[in-house]
Amino acid sequence: PEHITLCGMAGSRNGLLEAPYAECPASAQTWSRQSVFSTLDGIPVQIMAGLACVRTNGAPDVMRGEETQIFGALALYPELAQGRQLLALPGTHGKWALLENGCVAGFQTFLSGELFALLCAHSTLLRAGENDDDAADGFELGCQSARRNEGLLGALFHARSAQLRSGKSAGWARAYLSGLIIGHEIREMLSSSATDAPITLIGDPALNQRYAEVLKAYDIDVAQRDGGQCAIAGLMNYKDDHETR
Repeated sequence: PEHITLCGMAGSRNGLLEAPYAECPASAQTWSRQSVFSTLDGIPVQIMAGLACVRTNGAPDVMRGEETQIFGALALYPELAQGRQLLALPGTHGKWALLENGCVAGFQTFLSGELFALLCAHSTLLRAGENDDDAADGFELGCQSARRNEGLLGALFHARSAQLRSGKSAGWARAYLSGLIIGHEIREMLSSSATDAPITLIGDPALNQRYAEVLKAYDIDVAQRDGGQCAIAGLMNYKDDHETR
C-alpha cells in the first residue's frame, strides 16, 4: 500500500504512536488536522486523533475510534450536519454524541459493553442454570426494569435468582442482563439529553437493532447506520490531510 490510515487504539498511549485528542466542539477539519504521521517499513502511516470533552458535571471524557465513525457518517449522510443531532454509538464503551451543525459539541461514554462482558465472564450471575439459547422474554424484562427505574445494582441479581427459583436458563439470564444494561444506558441518556434532537444509531447492525427496540418503547424512531461503513468513510475522506495544512 502507498499509505496506511489508522484510528482508535493505534493512537493511544499504548499504541503505535500516541495521537492527541481534539477538543470539543470539533469539526471534521479541526479533528483531521491533529493526525500524527510516521512510517512502517517505509510506508507512510497516518493515525487519526481522538476527541475529548468535559461533561456538564465537570468530568473529562474521551473517545478513540468512534469519532472516525461520526465524521464518516457525516460524509455519507450530509443531512446529519443540519442543526442538532444525537448520535448513539453502541459498543464496549458506548458513546452518545451531540452534533451541532456538523460539529461534535460534546459526548458521554457508557461502559455498557464492557460491564456486560465482565458480568457474563467473571461473575456468578450465569452459573446457576443450563447454558442454552432460550432467551425467552429475558431481554424485554430487563428493559422493563430499567424503564421503571428500578435500581441497577439490585436488579442485576435477578439474573441469578431467576435461574435458582424460577427455572430460567443461563441464556435467559444473559438476555436479561443485556436488556437491563442497555435499558439503563438509554434511560439515563434520555433523562439528561435534548431528546428533541433526531437520534441516529451507528454501530454493529445487530446491536443497533437492540438499541432501536429499547428506544421504540419510548416512542422514539431512529435511523440505523453500519458502524464499519462509517469508519471506512471516515478514514478514506480524511486520509493524508497533512498535505493541505
